[in-house]
Amino acid sequence: MRDEEYRFPGFPEGTAPTVILPELVFAHLVTHIDDLDLLKVVLVVLWRLAKMRAEGAPWVTDRELLGDAVLREALAGTEAIGVAEAGGLAEARLTAALRAAVEHEILLAADWRRADDTTEVRYFANSPRGRASVAAVRRGVSPERAAIEARPNVFTLYEQNIGPLTALLSEDLMEAEQTYVASWIEDAFREAVRLNKRNWKYILAILERWQAEGRDETDRGTDGRPGEADEDRDAQSWRYIEEAYDRIVRH
Repeated sequence: MRDEEYRFPGFPEGTAPTVILPELVFAHLVTHIDDLDLLKVVLVVLWRLAKMRAEGAPWVTDRELLGDAVLREALAGTEAIGVAEAGGLAEARLTAALRAAVEHEILLAADWRRADDTTEVRYFANSPRGRASVAAVRRGVSPERAAIEARPNVFTLYEQNIGPLTALLSEDLMEAEQTYVASWIEDAFREAVRLNKRNWKYILAILERWQAEGRDETDRGTDGRPGEADEDRDAQSWRYIEEAYDRIVRH
C-alpha cells in the first residue's frame, strides 16, 4: 500500500451508500488487470457512471476525470515533488490508463464537439447501451445525462426495512430500480412498513398496481365519495389498499 501508515476505519453500520457494479468487474476484470493505475481508473469510472442516468448510457468526460479529486489523489504518486508536478504526473498516468482501458475494450471513447467549438472525449462502459450511445454520439446525437438524486437505493431500503439480502433477491431489486422511479420505491417501502407487510413480494405488488392503475386512483381508494371526515377517509383508504395488495400477493 502506498501509505504504510494508513489504516482503513471500517465500513459504517447499515446506512452507507452502495454502488451497483456488474459481477464481471470482480469475476473477470480484477483477475486480468495487473496494472494498478488501470484498475484504479476503471473502478472510479464505473463508480461515477453508476451515479448517473442517461437516455442511452451514462458517460464521463476527459475533463471531468482530470478534475476528479479521487483520481488525482490515487494517481499522484508519492514522489517528493511539488503540487504542480504531482498534478502533471496524475494527468499523465490518467491519460495512459484511459488509453489502456479503451485498447482493452473495457471502456469506449467517443469525441464530441461542444457548443464552444472545443472537443471533449466521452467515456462509456463497454455494454450494449454503451455501444449504442457511442454510435449515436458519432452520428452527432447527444442524449441527456443527469446525476442520480441523493436518495437511498433499493438495497439500502430493503436492508433497513426488511432484512439481509440474498443474491437472487438482489437481481429482483436491481430490476425494480431500473423499472420504477426512486420516489415510488421509497413510498412503496413506506406503505408496506405502515401496513406491517415487510416482504418484497408485497412491495412489488404495490409498485405493479401503481404502474397499472396510477397512484392517484390507488391511493384514494374511496371512489371519490364526498362528505367523509379525513380520518375516516384515510382509514377506508388503507383498508382498501391492504385488501387489494393482499389479493395480488395471494394470486
